[in-house]
Amino acid sequence: MEKPGQCPRLQTERLFLRALQPEDEDDVCALVGDRQIASTTYRIPHPYGPQQFQDWFSLQPELLKQGTGVNWAIVRREGQCVIGAIGLDIKPSDERAELGYWIGAPYWNRGYGKEAAGSVIQFAFDRLELNRVEAHHMSRNPASGRILQHIGMSHEGTLRQYIKKWGVFEDVELYGLVRAQYRKRILGMSDVQHD
Repeated sequence: MEKPGQCPRLQTERLFLRALQPEDEDDVCALVGDRQIASTTYRIPHPYGPQQFQDWFSLQPELLKQGTGVNWAIVRREGQCVIGAIGLDIKPSDERAELGYWIGAPYWNRGYGKEAAGSVIQFAFDRLELNRVEAHHMSRNPASGRILQHIGMSHEGTLRQYIKKWGVFEDVELYGLVRAQYRKRILGMSDVQHD
């Protein structure tokens, strides 16, 4: 199984997925600092500012070195602007990863989440040779579920009162995709270019 080692650049029809850069701080903070992003994302705090970005950014080299994580900035090819982030939390011993992502509110409902997630799923199975990729979303965020369904993931159940966000217990939907299912259902997607 290939370890990421470095953050590979992925390319889709409208997007580049690339390593986070220090100069992304202002764009990321402006987008993810929006309360509605944090509201439906378990790991994103609110408020979100430069210190939170620096803490997250500083973790990236060690995650890559250990092969336990890879995170990309989602960049629109037109205008070269950061519109979100996506990543894999990798469990090498189990050959599985958890997919996580967010898209800035100004870029919702344009298919960017599906496009980015599809490319990362292809990377996870083809390059990292993982056996399983899973993802979770809060039940009150069905748009995230539609992205996961679009990329071929199967709904595996509802985890009742699974997390506590801002003092409220939240139900979470669990999705998964295994290698055999990927090969059967996903290989028909257009190729993603890896640099």
